[in-house]
Amino acid sequence: MSLGAFAAVSLVLTGFVGFNLWQLSRTLESAAVEVYDLDGLAYENPTDAEIAGPLNILVVGSDTRADQGANYGDSTANLADVIMLLHVNEARDNAVVMSIPRDLMIPIPDCVSEDARSNLRFPDLMQINQTLNVGGPSCVLDAVQSLTNINIPHLGLIDFKGVIGMSEAIGGVEVCIANPINDPKSQLYLEAGTQVLEGEEALGFLRTRYGVGDGSDLSRISNQQVFLTSLVRKVMDENVLTSPIRLYSLATAAAENMRLSASLTRLDTMVAMARQLNDVDLENISFLRLPVYDLDGDFTGRLGLAEGAETVFDAIRNDEEMVISDGKLVDPNQPEPEITETESAEPGQATENDSTESEPAPPVTTNIDGVTAADELCSN
Repeated sequence: MSLGAFAAVSLVLTGFVGFNLWQLSRTLESAAVEVYDLDGLAYENPTDAEIAGPLNILVVGSDTRADQGANYGDSTANLADVIMLLHVNEARDNAVVMSIPRDLMIPIPDCVSEDARSNLRFPDLMQINQTLNVGGPSCVLDAVQSLTNINIPHLGLIDFKGVIGMSEAIGGVEVCIANPINDPKSQLYLEAGTQVLEGEEALGFLRTRYGVGDGSDLSRISNQQVFLTSLVRKVMDENVLTSPIRLYSLATAAAENMRLSASLTRLDTMVAMARQLNDVDLENISFLRLPVYDLDGDFTGRLGLAEGAETVFDAIRNDEEMVISDGKLVDPNQPEPEITETESAEPGQATENDSTESEPAPPVTTNIDGVTAADELCSN
C-alpha cells in the first residue's frame, strides 16, 4: 500500500471512529437525567479534580413494562425494583456497593408532588421504590440523598431491556446455582450447577424472588450479589476496563440501554471512572445490604431502617475504608489493633530476646452482612 493510500485509509477510519464517538455522545446526551444535590441545586459536569475524588453513583433498576414486550405483563407501574449506591474512595483502593431494599419505608421526600401524595396509602411514609413512579429517577436520588445525607452526583437508570442488552454486551456471566430454580413469575427455570447467564436468563436471575431463599426482596438482593461478584471478577480477569475497544463497546451498550445523569454523558468522564475502578483489588470491593428490620401492623411486609445503617452512611460520607471479615462489615470506627508484648522465657531464665509480639486482636465487626468480589458464591 502506498503512503498516499495508507493516509487515505487512516483518514477514513479516523473519520468513522470520530463520527461514531460523536453519535454516541449525542445518544447519551439525548436521554440525560437531571439530578440535584442535597440543597436542590442541579449538579454541574464534574471537574477533573472531582472525577479524581471519591465517587458516588446511584444505580436504579426500573420494573416498567412500557415498551418491554409482552413477556412481562401489562402493569402500568414504574417502580424502582433495584436501588444500589456505588462508592469508590479517593485512594482508589476500596469500593462498596450498598443495596437498598425496595420495601424500605421512608419519610415522603420533597420531590413528591401534592397530587402524588394524596394517592399514597400513608400520610407521612412511603416505600422507597414508589419514588420512581411518582417523581422519576431524580426523585429516587433525592430520596436516597435525604435518607443517607450523602451527595450523589451520578445516576444510571436501567429497565428490563437494558439489563438484557448489558448482559449481552459483556458476553454473559457465569454463576453458581445451588439448587434448581423454578420461578414462573420471572420466567426463570435453571438446573443446579454452574451456568453462563445472558439476555433473558440474566434478567430472570436478577429479578427472581420466588425461586430463591424465602421469596423476599432480601433473598433477591443476595442473588444479585452472586451475579455481581461474578461479573466483577470477569471484568477484571478479561481486562475490560483497560481495553479501549471493550470500553467503547460497553459505553455504546450503556448509551443504548440506560438513561444516565448529565454528569455521566461525557465519554471521557465515563472512561476515566471506569479505568480508575480497575485498580481496586477484588477483596476490597464489598457488597452490602442496608441493615433493615421487619415492620408489623399496618406496615406488615415492609421494612424499617435498622441500627447500624448510620455506620455505613458515615463511612461513605467520610470516605473511610470498608472491609468485610467472615461475612460481616468491619466497624470502620474501631481503633487500630494494639500489639502487646508477651514473655517468651520461663521464669528465672534469661534470653537475648525476652519478648515477642502477640497476634493482633480480631477485627470488631458490625451487624451488617457483606460479601466481596473475591468471594465465589452460589445462589441460595
